[in-house]
Amino acid sequence: MLKIAREKLPALYRAIASSQELYLPVQRSGQVNFAAWEEGFDEEQLQAGLNTLKTVKSPKDVFFPQSETLYTCKRKGKKLTVEPEALKEQDFVVFGMRACDVQAVKVLDQVFLTEPVDSFYAARRERGTIVALACGEPDVSCFCKVFGIDCAEPSADVAAWMVGEELYWKPLTEKGERLTGSISGLLADAGEAEEAQLEEEKTKIRTIVERLPYSHLSLEGWDGGATDEKFQDTLWEELYRPCLACGTCTFVCPTCQCYDIKDYDTGNGVQRYRCWDSCMYSDFTMMAAANNRTSQMQRFRQRFMHKLVYFPANNDGMYSCVGCGRCVEKCPSALNIVKVIKAFAAKREAAAEGGDK
Repeated sequence: MLKIAREKLPALYRAIASSQELYLPVQRSGQVNFAAWEEGFDEEQLQAGLNTLKTVKSPKDVFFPQSETLYTCKRKGKKLTVEPEALKEQDFVVFGMRACDVQAVKVLDQVFLTEPVDSFYAARRERGTIVALACGEPDVSCFCKVFGIDCAEPSADVAAWMVGEELYWKPLTEKGERLTGSISGLLADAGEAEEAQLEEEKTKIRTIVERLPYSHLSLEGWDGGATDEKFQDTLWEELYRPCLACGTCTFVCPTCQCYDIKDYDTGNGVQRYRCWDSCMYSDFTMMAAANNRTSQMQRFRQRFMHKLVYFPANNDGMYSCVGCGRCVEKCPSALNIVKVIKAFAAKREAAAEGGDK
C-alpha cells in the first residue's frame, strides 16, 4: 500500500499529465464534472472535485464521448474521398472515478467490445487507465450495493482512498503498476498502523451503506427470464404518467449507450458523427415506416425493461444499472429506477397478502 499527502496531489496530477492526458473531477460554474487537466485549475476547483461524491454527468464520455466524428467525406471535382477519423493514440488516466462508474464502464464493455467491436471505444479502453476513488460518505440516493458493488473497495487499475489528509494508493492491474511506476517518486509506503486505519475507514463506509434507504431494495422478479411477465404488466400505465420525456435520466446515466448518427456540412466536406440519443424521445429509432414504440408509456417501459430484464438476459445476469442514484437526484418528475422497483415490489407483496387471505 502506498500513500501521498492531500497537499501534494496537484504535483501528482502534474506528474501524470506530463506524459499522458489526465481527466479528473473539477468544479466549474458551481458544478463538478470530469475535465481534462489544465495548469490553470485553482486549489478550490480541485478540492471541490475531490470532495464531491459523484459528478453531475458520469465520466463515461471519456470512453464514449457525447459527440464524436466518425469520418469526413470530401469532393474535389468528380473525385470523392472518405477520411476516417483517427483512433485514440494518446494514453490517458481517469482519476477519481467511483466504484459505480467503474462498474458502468464494464457494462459499456459488454456493448462496445462484443462483436462487432466498436473500434473507437476499444481504442480508448486500451489507452485509458482508471484510478478509482472509494466513497468516503455514500449518499442517501446511492444504492450500488443492490447490484453487488462495494464502494469501499473499488475495482479498477488503481484503487485509492482519501482518509483524512492522506490518499492511499493500491495498483491492481498491469496498467495500474505502470502508472504507479511512473510516479513512484511522489508515493511513499504506508505503515501497518496506517493500513489498519484504512481498514477502519472501509468498515465505516460499509456501515454507512447498510443504513442508506435504498441499499436493501429487492430485485426479486427482475432478471433475464421476466420478459413476458414484466412487459405485460399494467402497472406501467400508472408509472409512466408523470414522465416529461425530457431525457435527463439517460444523459446523466453512466450506462446508457444509445446514440444517433448524423451528417454535418462543414462547407468543406460532410462530417458523419455520432451523438448520444435517448430512448425516451419520440423520434428515437424513427424510420421511414415510423416508430415501433409510439407512446410514452412504451418508451418509459423500454428504459427500465432494458436495465433490469433485457440486458441481464443477454449478458450473463449483469444488470445495466449500477445504483449511482443520478436519476434519483435529477429527474424533475421524481421518476427513477428505484421507484419502479419499489412499485413492482409493493404490487407483488399486495398480491401475496391477498393470496394468503
